[in-house]
Amino acid sequence: MSKASSSTDTPNLDEACFQSIDTTQLLNVPASTHAPRILLLYGSVRKRSFSRLASEEAARILQRFGAETRTFNPSRLPLPDDADSAHPKVQELRDLVTWCEGMVWCSPERHGAMTGVMKAQIDWIPLSLGAVRLTQGKTLAVMQVSGGSQSFNAVSQLRILGRWMRLITIPNQSSVPKAFSEFDDQDRMKPSPYYDRIVDVMEELIKFTLLTRDRAAYLVDRYSERKEDAEALSKRVNQRSI
Repeated sequence: MSKASSSTDTPNLDEACFQSIDTTQLLNVPASTHAPRILLLYGSVRKRSFSRLASEEAARILQRFGAETRTFNPSRLPLPDDADSAHPKVQELRDLVTWCEGMVWCSPERHGAMTGVMKAQIDWIPLSLGAVRLTQGKTLAVMQVSGGSQSFNAVSQLRILGRWMRLITIPNQSSVPKAFSEFDDQDRMKPSPYYDRIVDVMEELIKFTLLTRDRAAYLVDRYSERKEDAEALSKRVNQRSI
């Protein structure tokens, strides 16, 4: 009978690539001094888009927390695969994603799901350009607006997509029901618990961004990828979508 293996026996580990956790890279990292850079995406091109209005309120709150914000206008963004990636709107979106350290995604709920406008923006963001992943290690907050009763279908889908894009998706989220009744004639959001929740979400987003932005490279440094040499990694991340 063979001797039982030790509980700490790990013969399948590549010892050259396995690394103990370096607390110095987690706890003693010099802090960036520039304002947190947050990109906001919204999911409707209607003239009075409530997802845009909610995003604008979020941007104002983020600026009060000291963030620099930019908002992408999805109007005239082509459908995925219906234009070349050199299209000016696609390049604008990708440049903004490269620039930012965190994002806010806000979609209307349409037919029980996020809108096609919202999904098209996310689909135009590549998992990688060369060996650089545009979204990996950045923070994300998700929001939705609804025309009827409160629902969480869109934010749940956005949360799944955020994790798929390797974003640090924060726990809190916002869902605004009957959005048409939550904004005044000047397109400003009225005082309400729904407004307060957006403040909560933006506060949390800034905190997570400040905690992680200087540590993102180490947080997403993976054993399996250290096993690959640079050539193999570059080939893998450059594969075209099927």
